[in-house]
Amino acid sequence: MTAHAAPAPTSSGTRAYEVAKRALDLTLALTALVLAAPVLLVVATAVRLTSPGPALFRQTRVGRDGVPFTMVKFRTMRDGNDDGAHRDYVSRLLAGEAVAHDGLYKLAGDPRVTPLGRVLRRLSLDELPQLLNVVAGSMSLVGPRPALPFEAELFPGWASVRYAVPPGLTGLWQVSGRNRLTMLEGLRLDVEYVDRRGLRTDLAILLRTVPAVLGRGAR
Repeated sequence: MTAHAAPAPTSSGTRAYEVAKRALDLTLALTALVLAAPVLLVVATAVRLTSPGPALFRQTRVGRDGVPFTMVKFRTMRDGNDDGAHRDYVSRLLAGEAVAHDGLYKLAGDPRVTPLGRVLRRLSLDELPQLLNVVAGSMSLVGPRPALPFEAELFPGWASVRYAVPPGLTGLWQVSGRNRLTMLEGLRLDVEYVDRRGLRTDLAILLRTVPAVLGRGAR
């Protein structure tokens, strides 16, 4: 793994903030899991009934200090797919060679995604199981986007500061345009979040997350 965390800025990286952020993560994530339990059950059942394979999709992502962890999501793709096309697209994104499709920087017409998976992604319901990662401490409610290992290998050196904090279920990148931004623009927002992080910033991002998801502009 070549993703190394840069030293965390001292302006907002105080112990008090870390403790308060963890308390907020646990309180909100556990509450959300309880309230969303019926939705989780319905979605899990729908995924199993509409395509062969497990309801949950487990994938290695790069966490705090560059340490890998297993992230869980609802499966939105057909089981056992090759990710070659996605790797190629990410490489072109970081090289500035990819163009937006219908205003979005994402792999258009991805044949791996199931019909139900498209709906779950549009509503961001596929990401609800990541609340388990938040409870476990491998993720936070707010933080940089959790990168895939091969993506981390391609990121520019200046983006390494993003690994000074846990990755987030939502973040400045996600509420500022998500797939309407290039990957390099998103990485700059991740770095900006690390520089600005604090409870006020986290709460502001959480409040912006709901309209960002309901607006469907980032998917």
